[in-house]
This record gives sequence, structure tokens and C-alpha cells, in this order.
Amino acid sequence: MRPTSTAEVADVLRDAAARGLAVVAQGRGTKQGWGLPVSVDLVVDLSGMDRVLDHQAGDLIVEVQAGARLAEVQARVGTEGQRLALDETVPGASIGGTLATNASGPQRLVAGTARDLLIGVTVVRADGVVAKAGGRVVKNVAGYDLGKLVVGSYGTLAIVTEAVFRLHPEPEVRRWVSVAADDVHDLVHAVVHSQAVPWAVEVDGTTLSVMVGGRPDGVDARVGTIRGLIGGSVSDTAPEGWGTYPWQPGETGLKVTFVLSGLRDVLAALAEAGARVRGSAGAGVVYAALAVPDALPRLREVAAAHHGSVVVVDAPDEVKASVDVWGPVPALELMRRVKDQFDPDHRLAPGRFVGGI
Repeated sequence: MRPTSTAEVADVLRDAAARGLAVVAQGRGTKQGWGLPVSVDLVVDLSGMDRVLDHQAGDLIVEVQAGARLAEVQARVGTEGQRLALDETVPGASIGGTLATNASGPQRLVAGTARDLLIGVTVVRADGVVAKAGGRVVKNVAGYDLGKLVVGSYGTLAIVTEAVFRLHPEPEVRRWVSVAADDVHDLVHAVVHSQAVPWAVEVDGTTLSVMVGGRPDGVDARVGTIRGLIGGSVSDTAPEGWGTYPWQPGETGLKVTFVLSGLRDVLAALAEAGARVRGSAGAGVVYAALAVPDALPRLREVAAAHHGSVVVVDAPDEVKASVDVWGPVPALELMRRVKDQFDPDHRLAPGRFVGGI
């Protein structure tokens, strides 16, 4: 089904509930291979819900439908000198898919992830009931934080149909400082703990790149500070591959998290596994491409030692069938209870998420 409004999504889900159908939502289909394979009866295609509903430039707020492409939203708010500080890590990604997977890129260091930028959300439950939370201002309420629950839930709790985000001003200039180094650990720490206020600290193989943005005079001073710490060259354009994942179709793609003090150990373990690595070293999140997943247990051991985890983000189905895609999840029982509250019949993307949720 290809609805064009929240009301139509609600009608579809009410009918699916009456028929006992398993349902999966799809935005632009760029991340349908993420998580565990799902057998469903009905795909709810949200690509027809692709509008920017409202842009209040004076309040730095934008309201969009879930099927809107992230790049098109960026272009729309960019006409007013603003930006939604989410990176298009997969070309053509939708707003809904970005929220469902909590996908993030280099800007997470300065602006956080989708959870931090989302201030209002409209969802449709498995039974067709429409629920809204938040709005155009940030406020505290009792009960579930609906926005934070659905972000990163892989469509297993409800279908997001509309979202409201806070925006950031577009900087006058952006610059990148890049340097090649066999060991980037000390360089990353030097930049992150400096007064240079980096907007992104990214690693790509043995290359470290630091982005800063703002007014030209301030950026020039910060670039000078960064070069004093790590050396390197300066560019007005992003390095090749900036903000994208390192894996190709058919490879095993990993998301590796860790506290910053564990960067050296994590990168060493990934190098030992023969992985290609790219990601937000300054935020304790990197992505890796593996030809074979044999090194997964060792990588999880190293990440866990530094209070992190390793998730198989994308891989061929035969690989997913042979490994633990999600790894240990301490709050699994709590997550199952939340699933039971939102989708008691387990009909939304059944089995895609952790623990078969």
C-alpha cells in the first residue's frame, strides 16, 4: 500500500490488524536489508508522503512527512540559510528510515543524533491508532518519551508518519583539516579536548579529518589551532567518502561503539581483522567493512572492554543466519515489555530487531 497521509496509514493499519497481517514500513528502501530478515504480508510504502509540511525559519523548526528524502529537506531549509544536522549516510535516504535506524554521520559530534534533533513526532500504532508527542517546543511530560522510543526501533513499535525537527544555522564556511597517521588515537584526543570546537572528527583508514564551520575569521583561527595540534592540510571540500559507510553490497557492515579512551584498542582490533574503517572517531562510533565475519567475537570482546558494542548493520542473509547480529543487549527484557505495550500481537516488522522483537 502507498498511502499519502497519516489518516490513510491509520486506515491501512486498522485493516491489517483486522486481517492479522504482518506489516513493515518502507521509506525509500535504502536500509531494508538492515537488521534481521523479516517475513511480512504487507509493505506500507511511505514514498508518497514526501512533503515538507511547514518550515518556520524564524523559529528554526521544520515539519516533514516520513517519506521525504533527507537531501530534499536539506535543500528546502538551505534556502533560508539553515540546515537539519543529519548526514545522508546512504544516498536517497528518507526521514522515516533515518529515524527508524537512528542513522548518523559526522555531524553527531556537534549536534547529536536524530534523537537529539527530533522535537515532535506523529506515529500510527499497529492497531491504527494515531499518536502524537512533542511539538514545536521542547517540554517535559510524564510517560513514554515517544520520539526517543521510536528512533532506532527499526519500525517495530509504530510507523512514523510525520516529524518535527529543530534546525541549525548554515555556517558561512566549512573547512577540513586532514592528516595521515598510523596511530590517530592521540591526535583525536588532542583535537576533541582542545578549544578548537571541532564539528566533526572522522577517521577513514589511516587518515584523520577534522571539520570546523562558522564565520570565516573564527574558522581560520580554529583551523590554525587544529593544525598546531595535528599538522595536515586544509581543504574547502569534504574528503572523498565523507559521511558514508565503508562497505559494499555483499560485505558485512559493522557499527562499533566505544568510549573515547578505547579508540586505539578498537582500531587495532579492526586492523587485525582486515576491516576497512570509516566513522566518527571523535564521538566513539566507527563503521567497518569485513569480507568475512569470523572476527566478530574478538571485536565484541574489545568493544565491550571499552563499554561499547558491535552490531552487524548490513550483511548477506546467510551471514546473518550464522552470527548474532545484535550482540548482547542488557535491557532486552525491558525492550520486550515496551514492544508488548505498543504492538501486543507483534505484527510490525516481526523479528527484525534485537532478541527477535
